[in-house]
Amino acid sequence: MQSSSTVRVHGLDTLRALAVSFVVLHHYVLFVSDAPTFGWVGSIGWVGVDLFFALSGYLIGNQIFAAMKSPGGFSLKHFYARRLLRTLPNYWVVLALYFLWPAFRGDAPLLPLWKYASFIQNFALEPGSAFSHSWSLAIEEQFYLLLPAVALIGAACRGSLRLAWTGILLAFIAGMLVRADLWQEMDAHTHKLYFYFKYIYYSSLCRYDELLAGVALALLRNHHPGAWGRLTKHGNLMGLAGLLACGAAFWFFLDDRYGFGITVFGFPLMALGFSLLIVAGVAEGSLLRNLHVPGAGPLALWSYAIYLLHKPVCVMAAGWMAAHGYGPEHALTIVVLLTLSVLTGWLLYRLVETPFMVLRQRWVPGNAARPAGPAPVQGGANPM
Repeated sequence: MQSSSTVRVHGLDTLRALAVSFVVLHHYVLFVSDAPTFGWVGSIGWVGVDLFFALSGYLIGNQIFAAMKSPGGFSLKHFYARRLLRTLPNYWVVLALYFLWPAFRGDAPLLPLWKYASFIQNFALEPGSAFSHSWSLAIEEQFYLLLPAVALIGAACRGSLRLAWTGILLAFIAGMLVRADLWQEMDAHTHKLYFYFKYIYYSSLCRYDELLAGVALALLRNHHPGAWGRLTKHGNLMGLAGLLACGAAFWFFLDDRYGFGITVFGFPLMALGFSLLIVAGVAEGSLLRNLHVPGAGPLALWSYAIYLLHKPVCVMAAGWMAAHGYGPEHALTIVVLLTLSVLTGWLLYRLVETPFMVLRQRWVPGNAARPAGPAPVQGGANPM
């Protein structure tokens, strides 16, 4: 739901639509077909989550930093209220389906409800658990909780921009060191893939690179307008550099996804690539910003709802199709399952998310502590 003052940016819509498409195709391969149904896209599609992270880091960081600079000031209460109204209604509806409808979760075991409720389900998450794809939502909620508090503490302590950039750099280094240490432990473990996903892939300490990169972009935009202007002046060049960085990261992950080098350095490389694509997506006059892909706007709006529902919907529908003689790689099955993923996401968006977004606009129209007049929301991509 966007307010009348919201400015939609086609480039960010395209990136968000691409992110959710990548994830849906990857989960189809992982949980339905168990075959290279969509080629390399299906294999590398998990990076859609990382693109979501980068977009969230940029959009949420931009909201916080812009509000802190505004005459109205930044309100922590308003920010948390807006985030909860944005993320919780859809999440609780889907979580209720997992707990109340056995067919929805199949044979996968559920974690205790309090872990999902407190968004800590990604800590040492057992691979194969029900609603396992909510690990990324947990990391985002943790991010939403911490970032504004850290920003306000920094402002209260009169922290310098140099200190902020030093903190971002040290956080990147810390993430790489944690992954390096855990990889060494994994290398000595009997069940390496199990260890990788449980302690590295799902871990908050190992997977914040893209969120951090997005925040760095927001910091640059709000506090270094000269440097930001120089970057966005060359939007197409930034987009090309982003594609090259992403292409290199994808190639390395496809070649040796669980190797030491790619585990330690691959996520920062991907964070760089996605950040450059975001710059291209918002740069005036760039091809990506002006690219109007049919259907990208609606997919961007429905992406959160699609992400929540697509996995169980595809698994259940695949069983029904198989019972009628259509295997997971049959063209009809693929069309039906992907259509259902979008349709059920749209229904969740319309029936649950939209009414709460209307309430949010009425009760908590902005992040400022005091009204300062309507202002465009940069990005306009309805962030997760």
